[in-house]
Amino acid sequence: MHTNSTLTANAAPSSALRGLREVSPDAFKAAFRNHPGGVAVITADAGHGPAALTATSVISVSLAPPLLVFSLSAMSSSTATLRAAKTAVVHLLTVDELELAKLCATSGVDRFADCSTWSRLPTGEPFFHSAPVWIRGKVVGEMVAGDSAVIALEALDVGLPPADKPVPEPLVYHNRTWHRLGSYSTLPS
Repeated sequence: MHTNSTLTANAAPSSALRGLREVSPDAFKAAFRNHPGGVAVITADAGHGPAALTATSVISVSLAPPLLVFSLSAMSSSTATLRAAKTAVVHLLTVDELELAKLCATSGVDRFADCSTWSRLPTGEPFFHSAPVWIRGKVVGEMVAGDSAVIALEALDVGLPPADKPVPEPLVYHNRTWHRLGSYSTLPS
């Protein structure tokens, strides 16, 4: 049995309750706005032409087997193609690919109009040449989650830069703005 003093000691501080709000779509977006995410571009082709979108929802979930997941908003014009595809390519972007990130985040444009920026892997998936790191994977699971879908990929191939070539700083999205992440942002352990 808990006493009042125990409940009071474990209660949230009043400062945490001051910003308490109903979980509306706008409040939910505001909560995540200050949570930075690495930027990726995901490409696929389900047989009707290539599709691409920019995502900050890519995370690794397992090493054995190598699995990653990402979410797709129902509002994206690329979602239907990515959900129908059996494979996809996840491009992990650096600051050098800012324009690619912006292109694939823009609605109503042909993301593949410039044929010099992309080609197909030998297995058929579209990929952008500029990304120094990419992972090709097969879809091993999908879950409908509210107005989105969560896709699980098992990594089949990975493209990495040569070991002697430094990879540029990663591209990060935070508070509706693009950022770079570098050694200057390292905190002491």
